[in-house]
Amino acid sequence: MYFWIGDWRIHPHLLFEALAYAIAFRLALVNSRKDTITASQRSSVIVGGMVGALVGAKVLVLFQHIYLIGQDLKLFILLLIQGKTVVGALLGGLMGVELTKKWIGVKKSTGDVFVYPLAVGTAVGRIGCFLTGLSDRTYGIATSLPWGVNFGDGIYRHPTQIYEIIFLLLLMLFLKIRSGYLREEGDLFKFYIVGYLGFRFLIDFIKPDFHPILGVSAIQIACFLGLVYYRSSILPMFDLHGK
Repeated sequence: MYFWIGDWRIHPHLLFEALAYAIAFRLALVNSRKDTITASQRSSVIVGGMVGALVGAKVLVLFQHIYLIGQDLKLFILLLIQGKTVVGALLGGLMGVELTKKWIGVKKSTGDVFVYPLAVGTAVGRIGCFLTGLSDRTYGIATSLPWGVNFGDGIYRHPTQIYEIIFLLLLMLFLKIRSGYLREEGDLFKFYIVGYLGFRFLIDFIKPDFHPILGVSAIQIACFLGLVYYRSSILPMFDLHGK
């Protein structure tokens, strides 16, 4: 579903991805005013996170579609060049931030200011994924449910992009409520990443991806490893009475 500005035809993925970056960056700037580290340290952390996110997004795309090497090498190269994954970017960005903090000597948690920018940016970006249709490869498997969507080939599929948008809105509401019970700095980001990785691990079961290991995909394996890393945050996430 293209958008037109005069004679210019704009691809929906490009449009909403640009909007997602712009909105997320603006929200991050506003939230950084509440930060507890210096401006120079924050700049270094942001750069480290961006580099890590870029690398992580590409590496996970490689593993997600590695089966194409022997089937369609041109498609694999195209996906590697153009493709990226939110989970890979999230985990890669996390590693980039942690390595940068260690390098510049920052010991405080720095993730809380990025939670809402990440959630809003991801939700906006998924609108572009939905409007792009089949070529985006983020749709779900075929379904007979009344809200199944025909992306152009006559098959009604789970609109997993819409599922993710709804989940992110509910997650932000939950985190807003839960923020009054936070015990220490950094908890908000831990809760966000645990919630998002848990959702992606489950929702990817209804995506027609390659599931080579015990019926799970490379993205699901990455989600599981991320959940293991944050395992100590899973149970406190549902403790709404403790402070």
